[in-house]
Amino acid sequence: MSKIPVYFMPGLAASATIFERIKLPEADFEVHLLEWEIPLSKESLVDYAKRMTNKIKEENPVLIGVSFGGILVQEMAKHIDARKVIIISSVKSNLEFPRRLKIAKTTKAYKLIPMSLILNLENLAKFSFGAKINHRLKLYEKFLSVRDIGYLEWAVEKVILWDQTVADENVVHIHGDLDDVFPIKYIKECKVIKGGTHIMILNKYRWFNANLAAIILETKTSAD
Repeated sequence: MSKIPVYFMPGLAASATIFERIKLPEADFEVHLLEWEIPLSKESLVDYAKRMTNKIKEENPVLIGVSFGGILVQEMAKHIDARKVIIISSVKSNLEFPRRLKIAKTTKAYKLIPMSLILNLENLAKFSFGAKINHRLKLYEKFLSVRDIGYLEWAVEKVILWDQTVADENVVHIHGDLDDVFPIKYIKECKVIKGGTHIMILNKYRWFNANLAAIILETKTSAD
């Protein structure tokens, strides 16, 4: 029996190293890690997703995306036949956005975010207090791979302006009940990880290693 190809897409600006502790049985799965490309000038999310599908060489792959990567793999699946789409710490439509993102869309407040601040983690660390915050910043520094301001502005806008209003019922959604970016109260139909935050792909890797293979192989999706 041939191995099932599984493609992992990281979150906004993140490197595929966020998946370094995620293990799938090598006898059954062939893992591929995708990385963000710098978008072309005025490139739409649809066109970007089409371009990213060129990196997929096998038929009927499993697409797994985290956060904005979860949005992207849903868009990619509109252009290829995917065996399964799994999103983690993400959303299935813009109806699952928290109020602040809906307000940001209406007011265009996202255009005022100074992207250079996000990129300059060293400066951010000077204003942070406590070991927990500094630990999180060190994590971000390790996993933030795309430090291009044009990419960041593009990505933030594409998240906020994502126009999908109807969720694909075949998408498997894994979400933490402590996610502070996409709060669980706005999320419908998902497998809930207790104590999972927005970065649970990093610190709940044991859960994924114990459950992800079975979720991929499930023939019928079901919500927990």
